[in-house]
Amino acid sequence: MPRYHFNVFDGYSGSDEEGCEFPDWSSARLAAIKLAGEILREDPYRILACPDWRIEVTDQTGLVLIRLDFCAVESPVVTHAALA
Repeated sequence: MPRYHFNVFDGYSGSDEEGCEFPDWSSARLAAIKLAGEILREDPYRILACPDWRIEVTDQTGLVLIRLDFCAVESPVVTHAALA
């Protein structure tokens, strides 16, 4: 069974050296989406800590198969109101 690695770039976590086995890449993709939800549920402020918050799922050779990008972008209205 193929092994996939979930590298989280959020200012806190590091590379996934161990990885997990999944039957196919689509199962690994779903696991990455669930992982993102768990991380944000535990610490919703984490998305604000790193401007390049992402999860990369790689195969055992390090090839990136999917990248999930997350960001929080304030509307110009909110940014302008904060300065007033």
